[in-house]
Amino acid sequence: MSVMPADPHLPVAHLRPPRNWINDPNGLAFHDGHYHVCFQYNPYGPEHAHMHWGHFRSPDLLTWEELPLALTPTPGGEDADGCFSGNAVSDGDRMVAFYSAFRTDRWAQPVTTAESRDHGVTWTPRGSLLIPGLPEGATMYRDPYVWREAGRWRMLVGSAWADGRAAALLYESADLERWEYRGPFLERAPQPVAPGADTGLGWECPQYLHSEGRGALILSAWDPERGPRRTVVYPGRERDGRFLAGAPALLDHGPDFYAPALLPAPDGRWLLWGWSWEARDPEWVRAAGWAGLLTLPREVTLAEDGSVRQRPAAELLALRDGRALTAAGDTAGTAVLGTVGQSFDLTARLTPRTPATAGGLRLVTSADGTEYLDIRIDSATGELVVDRDHGSRDPRAHGGTYRVPCPEARTGGPVELRLVVDRSVAEFFLPSGRTLTLRFYPTGGAPWRIEARAGGEGRLGFTAGAWNLRPYTMRYAADTGTDARLTDVGLVRP
Repeated sequence: MSVMPADPHLPVAHLRPPRNWINDPNGLAFHDGHYHVCFQYNPYGPEHAHMHWGHFRSPDLLTWEELPLALTPTPGGEDADGCFSGNAVSDGDRMVAFYSAFRTDRWAQPVTTAESRDHGVTWTPRGSLLIPGLPEGATMYRDPYVWREAGRWRMLVGSAWADGRAAALLYESADLERWEYRGPFLERAPQPVAPGADTGLGWECPQYLHSEGRGALILSAWDPERGPRRTVVYPGRERDGRFLAGAPALLDHGPDFYAPALLPAPDGRWLLWGWSWEARDPEWVRAAGWAGLLTLPREVTLAEDGSVRQRPAAELLALRDGRALTAAGDTAGTAVLGTVGQSFDLTARLTPRTPATAGGLRLVTSADGTEYLDIRIDSATGELVVDRDHGSRDPRAHGGTYRVPCPEARTGGPVELRLVVDRSVAEFFLPSGRTLTLRFYPTGGAPWRIEARAGGEGRLGFTAGAWNLRPYTMRYAADTGTDARLTDVGLVRP
């Protein structure tokens, strides 16, 4: 009989193995009737080391099967010290993975490939570099992204130049084997993208969302001293192998989102997964035995103004169990809307009755009310504010306050939001398509309660509904080696 995970922070409706380290989503493809989602994986512990590719597949985004490891470093080979990030494509009866070959004795992570002809169960590495010669002046080179467009294969590689500009480099091929370098698709010196944040000195994990002549270039900003920073998006359009970019923006406004990857679904949608890293001290991570998770799959679209809009994939509505709460009314103080489990999907509409009213929602995760996540309307700045300073009574959890633009807040109109919480991860979605992702680590135990709270001397109107989440149906591999035996479980197991 299946049981819920013993670790109260291990998610039940987000992809990750039961233990060890994961980071970037990789190898996203739809092949032979299945969505394939690979990811950076250390099968030996909860640290960033020994990078392999773990692998899940699903026919419906709800029922997932863990396959044997897709990529494993080859001792003495081009990827001897790690199979780093990249993507995969479906090409007839085969899947081809493109990835960064990591060795500690060279600065670059050049591109190599592996191939599967049995629906992703086993992979054969090519054993040599796909593109051995690198552009002159590059100081960073990694993370290929390959797609098919207008009868040809195209590839972007994340890079940086010695003069301080970040770059995404473009290659093209007729057969996935011989690649012609076309030059920089986009290159930019760091540009401001939010208060205290810029687009980075180097770009990792380039992804290209495009439709009907318009496009958006999604890039993960990297700093040579501080490492991964944030994810940005440039709207624009392509002309003659160059991307004509508009002003950059944050793709996600939270602190715990990085390295998103795209998957073109067979029905024409673009799906996206991101990596949500830990926001707790390393000793807690080591004691827990796991680190990182993949976000919910998101549908991403291009708006008329060029912005990227995100929402949870429609399939995830099927994870909603019985309704946990329904509430409507208004309050001049605090109104308890009801209780939820530790994994839930909530929609809310908050209406300030007077322009000066602030307030918002509070997710209270301890019986005495001292542990909570605050979600506030800031009418002065036109933002939704998420405060996790009291999100855990464990001092090893990280705090902080984070903001996402919400123009309705400034005008005093109704503020709508959807919030999906899965134990230690919260993903916020606004009608504008903006998102905010963060991690928090409640210690108070279930049930949790939802409160509406008015600010100042005004009143706050509210309507809300919440559903507890059913876990993904997971079919885990018996071990982390090449053994293809699988174990059926209805819920994620520890």
